[in-house]
Amino acid sequence: MIALLLSILSSTLIFVAFKLFDRFKINTLHAIVVNYFVAFFCGLFFYKGDVSLSQVPEQPWFYYTLGLGILFIIIFNLMAITTQRSGLSVVSVATKMSVVIPIVFGLVYYKESLGVLKILGIILALIAVYLASIKTKDGITIQKKNLIYPLLVFLGSGFIDTSIKYLEDSMVAEDQAALFSAIIFSAAASIGILILIGQMIRGKFTFQLKTIIGGIALGLPNYFSVYFIIQALRSNVLESSDVFTVNNVAIVMASTLLGITFFKEKLLRKNWIGIILAVVSIFLVALAKW
Repeated sequence: MIALLLSILSSTLIFVAFKLFDRFKINTLHAIVVNYFVAFFCGLFFYKGDVSLSQVPEQPWFYYTLGLGILFIIIFNLMAITTQRSGLSVVSVATKMSVVIPIVFGLVYYKESLGVLKILGIILALIAVYLASIKTKDGITIQKKNLIYPLLVFLGSGFIDTSIKYLEDSMVAEDQAALFSAIIFSAAASIGILILIGQMIRGKFTFQLKTIIGGIALGLPNYFSVYFIIQALRSNVLESSDVFTVNNVAIVMASTLLGITFFKEKLLRKNWIGIILAVVSIFLVALAKW
C-alpha cells in the first residue's frame, strides 16, 4: 500500500512540474528529453542487482522496453497535437480514461475477482475521472477529423500501463525493477535526442538553462512513478485492476486539489462531484478486496 501511495504522490508531482513549465515558459519537449535522461540515471543509481549494462540486451524484457520507450515519445507528441486541436480537457480525459484497458486486461488475462462493489467502484472511478478533468461548463467537443488523436492517446496510454503490468509479472526479476525502468527511459531519451538533433539542423533549437532545471524536476518523480507502480503491482495487497483504478483516480483527485491550493484554479460543480465520486470509488474498491 505504501508503494501505491508513493506512486500516486510521484505522479501528482509530475502534474505540478508541468504546471510550473507553463508558468516559467519552459520548452516542454526539451524538458521532457532531459527528464528521460534524469529518470534513466535514477534507475541506474537505485539498481542494486547483479546484471551489468553489457548484459542488459540479453534480458528477456530488453526489446520490449525499447518499444515502450519509443511509445512514450510518440504518445507525448500525440498529446501535444490533441491539446492544440481539441484542448487540454480532451487530453486529460483520454489519458485518464485509458485506465480501463489495464483494468480489463487484469480481469480477463489474470482472471482477477469482480464483485458488485468492485464493478460499482470502477464505474464511479471512470465517471469521477471524467467529471474532475472537464474544466469547461459545456464539456468537451471534438471535431470528427481530430477524433483519431485522442483515440490514439487513449489506446497508447492504456497499452503502456498494460505492458508494464505484463512485463513485470512475466519477465522482470524481483531485483530488476529499477533497471527495467531505467532502460525504458533510456530508449525514450535516445528518440528524444534524435528529435532535438532534427530541430538543430532546421535551426529551431534554442538552449535554455531553465530547461535543464525543469527536466530534473520532472525526471525524479517520473522515474519513481514507474518504479513504485511496479512495486504496487507486485504487492499482494490489491489486484492489478484495483491498483490501476485507485492509482488513476487518486492522481486525478490529488492533482485537482493541488490545482486549487497552489495554482488558484477555479473548479466547477462537476469537478467537485468528480472529487467526491473519486473518494467513494477508492473506498468501494478497497472494501471489495476485504
